[in-house]
Amino acid sequence: MYYLLLIALPMLACCHTEAQSERKLVWAEEFDYSGTPDPKKWTYEEGFIRNNEAQFYTRRAENASVANGYLTITARKESYQNAAYTSASLHTQGLYEFQGGRIEVRAKLPEGRGVWPAIWTLGANRSKVGWPVCGEIDIMEFVGYEPGKVYANVHTGDYNHTKGTGRGGSIDVSQPFADFHVYAVEWRDDRMDFFFDNQKYFSCIRKGEGVGEWPFNAPQYLIINLAIGGAWGGQKGIDDAIFPVEYKIDYVRIYQL
Repeated sequence: MYYLLLIALPMLACCHTEAQSERKLVWAEEFDYSGTPDPKKWTYEEGFIRNNEAQFYTRRAENASVANGYLTITARKESYQNAAYTSASLHTQGLYEFQGGRIEVRAKLPEGRGVWPAIWTLGANRSKVGWPVCGEIDIMEFVGYEPGKVYANVHTGDYNHTKGTGRGGSIDVSQPFADFHVYAVEWRDDRMDFFFDNQKYFSCIRKGEGVGEWPFNAPQYLIINLAIGGAWGGQKGIDDAIFPVEYKIDYVRIYQL
């Protein structure tokens, strides 16, 4: 028994080292500065954008700022531009776009009924072909009225929620908002694997049905946002007692595989 254990442990260490060596870091944001998000890496969505959400996205420091090693996106209850709430949505479109690899984000989710934070990507060709033909990869979605569950979803022209053909999965997690966790996808030619910390909980397998099923042979860009209410996040209403509410991002790292 002891002999077998001594052999097994080095083998496990070797496998772990090989798995790590398959990754090459190609883009990172460690938030090791203070002030507004780095304009060389991030830009903003502004206004009312999608999904009948209640917030107005701004580029104000009150809604997105960097300090103490974190990006903090803060949703506030306030009257602003005909909205009752403000928040921020940051993205890399036009600044950094990628195809394949491992995208991982260490984040601490907000808590409360009505919050809808997400980490996701959209096709860089969205302005030409539209959604969902461009493809969408939801690395993490969380709705506050389901406090014990984290979701991953993939949307394409043929497979999306508007057609009732969406592909996705979820993992049960006790209070995911209580601490930081790593949310990741490994995007390969034949599949996408989604992770909560080190646990893989959903795989989207390529079917070989063409671009309507798999538009992911083209670049995408990253989005990190905190929505309030909306078609999914607002299904059980919004608890105004939670505001202001914070969504903290420790780092973003993108690797080649």
